[in-house]
Amino acid sequence: MRHILQLVTCTFAACLGSAPALGRDTRPNILIVLFDDVGFTDFGAYGSDARTPHINALARRGAMLSRYYTSPFCGPSRAMLVTGMDNHQTGMGTLVETVKPELRASPGYTMTWNRGQKTIGSLLSAAGYQTYVTGKWGIGETGANLPSDFGFQRSYVMDATGGSNYDRRPYLPGYDKVSWFEDGRPVELPTDFYSSRSLVDKLIEYIDAGKDEQPFFAFLSLQAVHMPVQAPVNFIDAYTGTFDRGWDAMRAERHRRAIKLGLVPPTTTLAPVPDVHRKWDELSIQDRDRAVRKMQVNAGMIEAADHHIGRLLGHLEAAGELENTIVVITSDNGPESGDTDFTGVAGAAIGAINLIEGTDQSTANIGLPGSLSAIGPEWASVSASPFNLYKFYASEGGLRVPLVVAGPGIASQGVVGAPVHVTDLVPTLLDAADVTYDPASFYGRSALPMLEGASQTTYGEDESFAFEVSGNAALYRGKWKITRNFPPRGDAQWRLYDISVDPGETTDLAADNQALFESIKAEYAAYAKRVGVVELGPEDSAIKELTSKLVSKALHKYWPSLLGFVLALAATVYLLFRLVKLALRRKPASASA
Repeated sequence: MRHILQLVTCTFAACLGSAPALGRDTRPNILIVLFDDVGFTDFGAYGSDARTPHINALARRGAMLSRYYTSPFCGPSRAMLVTGMDNHQTGMGTLVETVKPELRASPGYTMTWNRGQKTIGSLLSAAGYQTYVTGKWGIGETGANLPSDFGFQRSYVMDATGGSNYDRRPYLPGYDKVSWFEDGRPVELPTDFYSSRSLVDKLIEYIDAGKDEQPFFAFLSLQAVHMPVQAPVNFIDAYTGTFDRGWDAMRAERHRRAIKLGLVPPTTTLAPVPDVHRKWDELSIQDRDRAVRKMQVNAGMIEAADHHIGRLLGHLEAAGELENTIVVITSDNGPESGDTDFTGVAGAAIGAINLIEGTDQSTANIGLPGSLSAIGPEWASVSASPFNLYKFYASEGGLRVPLVVAGPGIASQGVVGAPVHVTDLVPTLLDAADVTYDPASFYGRSALPMLEGASQTTYGEDESFAFEVSGNAALYRGKWKITRNFPPRGDAQWRLYDISVDPGETTDLAADNQALFESIKAEYAAYAKRVGVVELGPEDSAIKELTSKLVSKALHKYWPSLLGFVLALAATVYLLFRLVKLALRRKPASASA
């Protein structure tokens, strides 16, 4: 419809020798592309081994932020991105899968929104924008906070933390199917579904059906590269040999590239990896082949997403819309460190579940339909390099991710080092859309003056912002950062870093700066009280809560199959016993004959 209207408008304008149709709203279109679990150096422009030509082109004509911070958990991050408020202020203190049941009574952990919750969708819709979203939503309780109820006029979303890129298979054991909704109604997926391609196709469908005279806000929320990592074969095969050097060497390579690109200072050093990380040189040939294949798929999945982003941008350009579209491309948190290969009892249990579910975990099938694989913690450290740790943790590797922005009004300035918080995006984009708002209604603030090149700062040296999810927390003030991480990768102790020279978080300066350390901790305590954080103990770690819930759900779902397996095994043993006993009885009789 947009093409037809545009053709009619252009023809009519040509006949009259005038400008485009009267009454057209000239405010910019806005497109947010949100990747899932992409680390700081996972885009080509940031030093990745994956090819992302369309993202790189946007970075060249706009800005690429080196200090953009988001939550280390996907649901809280998404809640902040679409509301401009701290995750606790919207009841999303953590994930549904990691919230302790008793916390659900606290305002910051309800996992549901009240009907009056404002989002960027509702605010822009009220201001005359057409609002669309396709892809992963995953905010709070499944089906409770759908975008169709909060200002998005068209929506096609998966309301879960993740799922297969080819069908509705879940990635977590114990679940049946992931839930997909279009405009608030449950839907099935087409048989030829592949996430990046299909989500772009649906978004193009919504844009084409819109009105040319009104600007649009489009939110493309990709599944790439959340587990399971999956991609078309041609994208996977394009990275044959790329990752043969292994994670130890390639983590160091990305560290050097980040310094060369000006993304981090030359003083940046790599933190030691956790002891549980395997050393590449000690792996068997089979384990190396399997690990290489996983990262091949991961890179292919990123390039496939970039390819389909390019299709969307090309479509907008052909329609005459791209020049007037602000494009933001970023990630919801740091890279996923979860693994899908286990040994011992856990390996046997996962193997049984894979057998029941029909999952093909062979190395050759990684990335293809029916597979279920993740890159694991060692490759996650490469994706997050030169930073420490990854998703779930309040380290730089979990919080600091790439963000590229380009479009009308955005200055071409390359790498920008001013800090930006995920909640800053809503007021920034409202400013760009010339929509009035009450600054006090957001946790974040507008970064538009910095993006326009009118200012080099976003936060003053004495101003701060913070994050907290499931006990993992951080507060930034100027060049200083305090951070606390719970087990299994942390010890629940606060530490102080000067990230202007040590973004790798290698040197704790708390003992040498006690007054400053206590001052910043007090500032965090004030933040926690203001937004509604419930303080947890180290025994309440998100990983522990998630594991407990998954074991419970798996037992509930699979116990009939496991019981049947045990009974069949017992019957087989009994039958073998009877056969052996019968054979022994016949042997003496045969001997006497």
